[in-house]
Amino acid sequence: MKAIAIQSFGGPEGLAVVDLSDPAPAAGQVVIEAEAVGVGGVDVVIRSGALAAYGFKEGHIPGGEVAGTVTAVGDGVNASWIGRRVWGFTGTGGGYVEQALASAEEIVPLPANLSAVDAVTLGSSGVVAHFGLRHAHFAPGETVLVRGAAGSIGIMAVQLAARGGAAAVAVTTSSAERGERLRRLGASHVLDRSGEGGEQAPAGYDVIIDVVAGQDMPSFFDRLNPNGRMVAVGAVAGQPPADFGTKIMAAFQKSMSFAAFSAATVTGADRRAVRSEQFAAAGRGEIATVVHEVLPLDAAVLAHRKMDAGEVFGRIVLTP
Repeated sequence: MKAIAIQSFGGPEGLAVVDLSDPAPAAGQVVIEAEAVGVGGVDVVIRSGALAAYGFKEGHIPGGEVAGTVTAVGDGVNASWIGRRVWGFTGTGGGYVEQALASAEEIVPLPANLSAVDAVTLGSSGVVAHFGLRHAHFAPGETVLVRGAAGSIGIMAVQLAARGGAAAVAVTTSSAERGERLRRLGASHVLDRSGEGGEQAPAGYDVIIDVVAGQDMPSFFDRLNPNGRMVAVGAVAGQPPADFGTKIMAAFQKSMSFAAFSAATVTGADRRAVRSEQFAAAGRGEIATVVHEVLPLDAAVLAHRKMDAGEVFGRIVLTP
């Protein structure tokens, strides 16, 4: 089968098409004939080599989510899955392939009215946004800022905060055009990347969902209300400064808090339940799935170039 591998860490040109043997499922696994593969921010970070110290090696197959049809199951998996359309999580890699392996515990059936492309646009990002807001103890009537709202996680956080009764949902983004698109998705205030602008925007926020991190992250502690909570759900701009916590300590009397959040800390049953609910809502048109572009699998280099250039609003999807 055809797959995309990281032949050398660095720029997108390090990705290459390779031929692999068709996979055979181990016990507890399924094989999914992929119709759509999501391109995530973590794929870009892994490809760059920034996570090589965590065990990622050249030859790694990127991609964490696919949607398609189950064609085979391993021992211990109910054979009734064969022939069913599913979304599947492949982990920190293994998704840029024609046939993907996934644990049977990490697949969710797709409603008939939801496309595979929409499923991989929503599957991971929706869960991160949902539980990220929960991790921040978001409550109706609170003000929310989504930092880095143009990606798939940010777009879902905007929609879920608005649907959850936020008093205001502000976003940081790079252009007025993107800001208008985010307004149509539920944002009430549009700020620039530094958090400035928006004359009517709140002076402070109860919750900040941060997809960006990076060197500028500590400046956003100044925008938290007393008892405000910032939750980092991504780090597309890299790690924050090592001393970022001094900002919180300097404002000790505001009782602010910071937390990182990974969906890996949520039980599989809870992740599956939320995904099923969100897939059904998207099928009914209650949640928007924002697809930037659909490209063939062998155009993964182009997809990563667009990601590196900051061109993407929503998600790029690859189709084998």
